[in-house]
Amino acid sequence: MSFEFEVVATDGDARAGVLHTPHGPILTPTFAPVGTAGAVKAVPPRDLQDLDTQLILANTYHLFLRPGDELIRDLGGLHEFMRWQGPILTDSGGFQVFSLADINMIDADGVTFRSHIDGSQKRLTPERAMRIQQNLGADIIMAFDQCPPPNDRAEVEAALARTHSWLQRCRQAHPDDSVQALFGIVQGGIFRDLRQASARFVTDMDLKGFAIGGLAVGESKPEMYQTLDHTVPCLPADKPRYLMGVGEPDDLVEGILRGIDIFDCVIPTRLARHGSAFTRTGRINLRNARFRADKYPIDSALSNYASGFSRAYLRHLLAAKELLAYHLISLHNIDFLISHVRNMRRAIIEGSLREYAAAFLPRYLQSDTSAKAR
Repeated sequence: MSFEFEVVATDGDARAGVLHTPHGPILTPTFAPVGTAGAVKAVPPRDLQDLDTQLILANTYHLFLRPGDELIRDLGGLHEFMRWQGPILTDSGGFQVFSLADINMIDADGVTFRSHIDGSQKRLTPERAMRIQQNLGADIIMAFDQCPPPNDRAEVEAALARTHSWLQRCRQAHPDDSVQALFGIVQGGIFRDLRQASARFVTDMDLKGFAIGGLAVGESKPEMYQTLDHTVPCLPADKPRYLMGVGEPDDLVEGILRGIDIFDCVIPTRLARHGSAFTRTGRINLRNARFRADKYPIDSALSNYASGFSRAYLRHLLAAKELLAYHLISLHNIDFLISHVRNMRRAIIEGSLREYAAAFLPRYLQSDTSAKAR
């Protein structure tokens, strides 16, 4: 049943499903931690497994530059290289090329850019993006696309034409989904007609799943939600839907209510490196003086390894610049998001997602985040 997707329950537009892959099933909806360079920052695969992580994401652009996709292939592929035997998704590198690199030239064939690591000139085309991801060996691979600023219509239109043309070439370069499933990406900025046109084009192709890209890149949250309202209904109900780069707890609720199945984001580990943690009553900054003698865990609703440590201890570690702080807070933040999405999956099956959302959102979004989450 490689890459078969089944919906096991619905609640409004939300769905609970199972995506079968060669490295095991993915229970959806799910949140995928991001291992940019082949590692989720400060969290080893053992701990991700303990958190019941369903899927992790690795970055094509970064692994292409260092250590190189051919080396990873020769060492047994990304699963063996990372010592992670669960499902892996790799993005195409398009977002990073357009956001990180010094671009020399964009043309109909691809992108010429300079590496942000050493300044060397590189070339990425749809065919090259497919070959890199084939070498990496992830279960789910993404089509090469261009992610433009979401509010500039002229730029969005030009990028959309390239994205559609490049998707056709990606399909030609990767015609067999038996080992790796190719997902197409819907672009179009915040413009309803462009999003719907892109959805029609992408879903006309024979693909195993569909992603919505180009959101959470500068538009407002109402604009993002409105764009989802226009786009998600255009995607097939029998294929998984992936919202790229979105991971705020409130955005996960809004996405799942609209029928999104897969999310990924760097936010849990990025926030942890700045001392910030998710709680049921909002985000807190553990560097703040009010936590100096706080004996409670970050959020006692969770039972991961980090839950055994007090906020006071974590604040101490941050002040002392101890690396353990980044591990423990990252572990907590990832567990918070995975548990949050798992709770919503359970609510979908029970038919109570609206009630879960109505209870979670006001509490999480309240402006005062100093209250103890007990």
